[in-house]
Amino acid sequence: MENVKPDQTQFLELLREVCKKIAPVWPLENFVAVNPFLGHTHKPFEQVAQELAAAGGIHMTLPASFYLQKLEEGELLKEDIALVLRKKNYNTNVDAFIENVASEVHKSIEITAIATVIDVASDITKKDWNRFVTTRISTWAAAYFDKGQARWVAANKNEGIFSAWKFEAEIDRTTELSGLKNFRKLVSSIPKNPLEAIKWAFKKLNVVENESALYLHRLLLRMGGWAAFAAKQDWDSELYGGKDGKLIEFLAVLVCWEACLFESLSSPELKRKWKETREILTLNQVEKRLNLDVAHNLILQEAFDLATQRKLISKFEKKKITKIIKKERASAQAIFCIDVRSEIYRRNLECVDQTIETLGFAGFFAFPIKHIPIGHSEGEAQCPVLLAPGPKIMDQMENEKTHAEVLKKRILTKQLQQVWKSFKSGAISCFSFVSPIGISYLPKLFTDSFGLTRPVPQPDKIGFSKTNYLKKKININEQTINNETYGISLEKQIEMGKNALTAMSLTSNFAKFVLIVGHGSNMVNNPHATGYDCGACGGHTGEANARVVAAVLNSKEVRTGLQKANILIPFDTVFLACLHDTTTDDLTIFNEQDVALSQTKDLELLKESLSMAGKATRTERLLRFSDSKKNNTDRSVLVRSSDWSQVRPEWGLAGCSAFVVAPRQRTRDLNLEGKAFLHSYDWTKDENFEVLELIMTAPMVVTSWINLQYYGSVVDNKNYGSGNKTLHNVTSGLGVLEGYSGDLRVGLPLQALHDGERFQHEPQKLNVVIEAPIEAINSILEKHRAIRDLCDNGWLFLMTLDKTGNISHRYCGNFTWEKLEKLAA
Repeated sequence: MENVKPDQTQFLELLREVCKKIAPVWPLENFVAVNPFLGHTHKPFEQVAQELAAAGGIHMTLPASFYLQKLEEGELLKEDIALVLRKKNYNTNVDAFIENVASEVHKSIEITAIATVIDVASDITKKDWNRFVTTRISTWAAAYFDKGQARWVAANKNEGIFSAWKFEAEIDRTTELSGLKNFRKLVSSIPKNPLEAIKWAFKKLNVVENESALYLHRLLLRMGGWAAFAAKQDWDSELYGGKDGKLIEFLAVLVCWEACLFESLSSPELKRKWKETREILTLNQVEKRLNLDVAHNLILQEAFDLATQRKLISKFEKKKITKIIKKERASAQAIFCIDVRSEIYRRNLECVDQTIETLGFAGFFAFPIKHIPIGHSEGEAQCPVLLAPGPKIMDQMENEKTHAEVLKKRILTKQLQQVWKSFKSGAISCFSFVSPIGISYLPKLFTDSFGLTRPVPQPDKIGFSKTNYLKKKININEQTINNETYGISLEKQIEMGKNALTAMSLTSNFAKFVLIVGHGSNMVNNPHATGYDCGACGGHTGEANARVVAAVLNSKEVRTGLQKANILIPFDTVFLACLHDTTTDDLTIFNEQDVALSQTKDLELLKESLSMAGKATRTERLLRFSDSKKNNTDRSVLVRSSDWSQVRPEWGLAGCSAFVVAPRQRTRDLNLEGKAFLHSYDWTKDENFEVLELIMTAPMVVTSWINLQYYGSVVDNKNYGSGNKTLHNVTSGLGVLEGYSGDLRVGLPLQALHDGERFQHEPQKLNVVIEAPIEAINSILEKHRAIRDLCDNGWLFLMTLDKTGNISHRYCGNFTWEKLEKLAA
């Protein structure tokens, strides 16, 4: 933040500390799974649960009734609860504890957060000022942050967040018409500097600066959606070496709203009541008011996590120990993203063709690129949001003539779409559309409704014929256009190829076909569609990354360079760029033209195996859908992708609860039910454990983010989810509202978590299972404090595999481990 006076430094640090508690949220165009507790992981899970309950009335567990139901069903055992009670030194037996919880379960218990001025005013006046203020702020924020959805620009985006709000609030008469006397005059008297404005508001409210952290956190949580989007802007700025301050400005808006409303109402009763409320604005005082149910539910949640671990441990223990026999050269090696949906496909592919080996790796395949499609001037980052993108890579067609034709058609199609959209939504022309033109849509409405046609085209296929789309290529050659560098130099290609293959533990014994399998989804009428694409690729499909990797590793010059690193790729090995559609489970190969004629028959056999694996995977996934009994064929899965009324086109990553880092033979015969991220790793080939360090500091963090996003959306969908999908309205082109107003919603909709009868994702924290020496894991934990916090503070569970393939040790914190003695049920 700029223009900070010396005497404001300490206050600025307080504000920064509060703002760091708000996790960023990405816009819908690249919706990324984010840990909603991101700013809290340096503290124990249980402590954060108490703090968030006080600050925002937030739940970090499901109600006790859920766990008691699991106990009745046998999924949760008394032994699990007893183990947690002993660990926490509770002076009660398990039966007494369960009886106590059961006796309270039917009481209506609401966690009450501390009150703000607006809360107190709503209670005293019996007027819902909370809804009014939320609507006014959200309406302004939607205009200010708009990304082109609105037809008219209604906010000055050249000004900072606070300045733009202040200007509008000074002329907006809605507040005074609603009963807030002299509101605009009060706003005019606010200092222009956001820090000074907060101090001005504190003076009006008699809030002490050094005791304001909990109050400020409460304000941010009340407008958590727009606060999260402001936090995203700070995230982007800091990622590229810039400064923060956007969220602090938004916080200044919230505090000034409190002060101006307080002064405008000018009620003696409000002042008296606010004085009483202000006296309990410290965390210690608030926590004394919290009931014991928070603590009881945390015990039940930890016991439920132990039950999940017990089942996972049991799977590994019951796996048959087979002697590893060195086989002939594999017919193909398929490298899939670690995504849990790939686990099902990989297992089925290996089942239909045992000569195929599969591996798991982060879906950007160690190529953090910025991909620029044909017809686009700016690209999108194809890498985890933890990383800054590297080389800029452009699409191209096989020759200049075809490229020009596709470019012209894509641009023309886009222009026509914009003109048509303007015509349909124009203030006057919309009537013409509905009357004489609207009736012409009846045939398409019919075919769309019955799944015979797709309501909208896939964006990445606009302007392409089917043949041209498959012939599309990636230009990896380094070139300079308008002083911008595109492509990758040969030296960099060799370096990136070496790093990728080493990290994949694939430096020898190459098959004839090596499939680089990115993944993406295929659905319509779903604002959160990009959330079903590859989270490792920044909310995009992995197609571009797969194409780049294949192009690099098929290069003769790159292969020659790799020989110096003792990586010898046979001349007949072909890297195939592929995309796994997780909605339909079809797998597309993009560069079949790179396959020699002598290998055509082998390629056809491979494609047949891929087709069979897709069908088997669809059949398996169908069992999770509620209509599986009505239509026991894979067609019901296929039509979901084009059904515009389908609120559950696929289950995405629902159920994710494990991350296994080990050679594939440890999990090859295990049915992990599409709930495990699988990362191939052989510690015996990892010199100095550099690959393990990369896995623990990147993929492990990303999988934890995904798991905790699902966790937060389940336990408190009101604050960390996005509610009912059928009520969603896209706002500003970046997020959704639930209904016509309210705060920007974050997280996952209910339909992505629940099938109407049962949760398809249950609150289970991530179980990370690594096959590597404990000393090596401890060394990495010691080196990276943020990773150690996740493990030490209970945000994920860390375990190890022994040389027999069983889960043998569990991390207890502070670099200590406990040996597990046959915990499987």
